[in-house]
Amino acid sequence: MKEIRPCSDIDATIPVPGSKSITHRAFVIAALALGQSKIKNALLCEDTIYTLNGLKALGVDIEEKEDAVIISGVNGRPVPREPEAEIFLGNSGTSLRLLTSVAALAKKAVRLTGDIRLQQRPMEDLLQVLKESGVKLEFEGEQWHAPLMIRGPLRGGRILIPGDRSSQFISSLLVVSPCIPYGMEIVVQNVPVSVPYIRLTLDVMRAFGMNYRALENYRFFRISPQPYRGCTYTVEGDVSSAAYFWAAAAVTGGTVKTTNINPDSNQGDMAFLNLLEKMGCYINREHGMVTVKGAPLSSIEIDMMDMPDQVPTLAVVAMFAKGKTVIANVPHLRDKESDRLSATREEIEKIGGKITEQEDGLVIEGIEGGRHNMHGAEIDPHNDHRIAMSMAVAGLKIPGIKIKNEGCVAKSLPDFWRLWESLYND
Repeated sequence: MKEIRPCSDIDATIPVPGSKSITHRAFVIAALALGQSKIKNALLCEDTIYTLNGLKALGVDIEEKEDAVIISGVNGRPVPREPEAEIFLGNSGTSLRLLTSVAALAKKAVRLTGDIRLQQRPMEDLLQVLKESGVKLEFEGEQWHAPLMIRGPLRGGRILIPGDRSSQFISSLLVVSPCIPYGMEIVVQNVPVSVPYIRLTLDVMRAFGMNYRALENYRFFRISPQPYRGCTYTVEGDVSSAAYFWAAAAVTGGTVKTTNINPDSNQGDMAFLNLLEKMGCYINREHGMVTVKGAPLSSIEIDMMDMPDQVPTLAVVAMFAKGKTVIANVPHLRDKESDRLSATREEIEKIGGKITEQEDGLVIEGIEGGRHNMHGAEIDPHNDHRIAMSMAVAGLKIPGIKIKNEGCVAKSLPDFWRLWESLYND
């Protein structure tokens, strides 16, 4: 259990590690490329290691060196090492969604499974499309869920897919589309959620030499057959991880400088800076660096469909803002590592915060007259790294907050607690 010490005089510099989202994509695309790739500044955490191990099971040669991960691509033709490859992916939804389509490129059977929570996470939209495109599926438990057996090959062609459940389904298809003999045309039937993650996928694909056609609203894509080209690729810093340290500055009135951050990044959580700015913080964006200085906070109303990972973080910051903050349009948060709407409400209520859970969001009543009645408690992160890290922010202001199962942060940021200690000036 990790007890969070309150802190009122934060003035810290935090070196931010590589992006988890980009690392996943770079590993998968390098594995599908023609030739060898060198992935620098990759984030090696539980989730990305699951992706690496899955790629190894699919026949990809990978070498982890001190300064980079070296991946020898299979030119879009994975050949599993075993007659029936077995891939365990823990609770990594990104690994499962991306590797499902990669497995569909193979002619051998591939079994994908994970822990209990991963087996509950939705997959139907993606699996229906793969089935309609010639992929054979066998379910061991509930239909359209892991564990499942996949046997390709995927035919491609014109594909229609809903986009309102997870952007990862679209990213999964995009990543494999250049590897299909006739290419792929993807039509997204609904307004897609988490569009910045689709944009990240396309950015990494382009870095490995892929060309595509897409509408500006990300509802249509056309990708012709073409090889990815092996290259040296440097993963930029993880904005989602940086956001917890920005939030620390916001609630304490302190200053946090985050390095290894590209102010022009396409990572969706860069927009969290705009929210903090609207709430009253001072933001300074420089080359490779972002600084946040806290100030008295005001409430906001915000649609966070494209920034779902930061909903728990904003909810915690909102507790210390004057007025009522409304977070809307994030029903897909119920399908994450936990039901994040319910988990955030439960843990904020536990420390005396005023919060209401709605079907698609949260309403947080902030402090009144600079006073609050919040108190310490033992926080259950629901085995969700983002709940643990966001509730740590509350502990900077409220004495007695203890995080149970603090090791769950290893899912995305194994060094989180070491970096957290850098906030203190003792």
